[in-house]
Order: sequence, then structure tokens, then C-alpha cells
Amino acid sequence: MRQILGPEDLEEGVAYLVAICPVWARVMPDLLPLPLRRREDGFPALVDAVVSQMLSTQSAGAISGRMVEAGLMTEAAIRAADDEMLRAVGLSRAKIRYLRALAEAGMDWPALRTLPDDEVIARLTALPGIGRWTAEIYLKFALGRADAFAAGDLALAEAARMLYDLPERPGPAALTQLAEPWRPWRSVAARGLWAYYRLAKGREGIR
Repeated sequence: MRQILGPEDLEEGVAYLVAICPVWARVMPDLLPLPLRRREDGFPALVDAVVSQMLSTQSAGAISGRMVEAGLMTEAAIRAADDEMLRAVGLSRAKIRYLRALAEAGMDWPALRTLPDDEVIARLTALPGIGRWTAEIYLKFALGRADAFAAGDLALAEAARMLYDLPERPGPAALTQLAEPWRPWRSVAARGLWAYYRLAKGREGIR
């Protein structure tokens, strides 16, 4: 189970992508160095992913910052907080419900570190409000899995459209097919696509 632990792992993935794809070979020098974007695994990392759902990176960052300031990044704190306190930091009713369910789930976070990607996704998506995108973001940034991708991410899809001069933005199935040759380094390819999105659009596509 390959992990991305540091810059040397990103460099290995970049070398692979450049070797197999002339498009990556052409644009990658303008994107380097790719950001590591690793974060400590556990409840706060998944909270960040939930908060980021369907929000701009700026809005999600502001809400997460307020949650940190209010001490709302642990299971116990979420369980103890009332709805008014959670709404005050900017959480929607749906996300309050999701985070309460997550706080009550009793997830064995260390156990996820040793499970295959598909099993981690299955365990996380069994929880309310945790879809495949959220689970794959956790795989990529909290667990450092080298082949996690998140094909439902709109910024990745838009970057792929621009990079490969596609007639339209690919949906998740089409983007998954496009990314197939990038295995086992799809997590590095995702970082490359987000970097390309930032270069082309002048804004971040992911926190």
C-alpha cells in the first residue's frame, strides 16, 4: 500500500507521470513543486473534508478556522455543542447533522491506516453525509494514499478539460477513465491537476 509521506514520494510520482504522458511532460515543469498537502489523520481531518463539501476554498477555510477557535474539532466537543453554537461558526443544518453523526460513530481512526483504500471508503461512506469525494480526500491527504483520486471533484474535472483540450468538462466516470493510466500515482496526478487549475484560474481548487 503505497503512501505519499514526503517530497521524494511526490517526485517519484511526477517522474512516472512525465514518463507515460506527453501532456504531463509538457506542463509539469510549470507546476513544480507540487504541494504535499498532508494533514494528521483522525476526526479533525474528516471534519475539514465535510466542511469543504460544496463550498469555495475560502468559505470552507473560514468556517474551519472558526471551529478551531471555538474548540470544536473533537468528537467530545461536537457532542457537547448545541446547534446554536455550531450554526454560529457557519455550519449548515445538514453539516451539523453529519458532524454529530460522525462524532457519535466511534470510528477507530488508527485502524483505517492499515486498511485497503476500498475498505476505508466503505467504512467512511457508511456514515451520513460522507460521500466518495469526502472519503477520497481523507484517503489522499490524511492517510497519504498514493492512488486516491476523487473523480467527483469539479476543479479536477475542469483542470482535466483544459489540460487535455476536451470538448466539455468530464463527469466522474469519464474522468476516472482518463485517470486510469496514471495508476498507481493518481494522487500525484490530482495534485498536478489542482496546481494546473490554480495556474489557469488564479485561485485554489482545493484546501
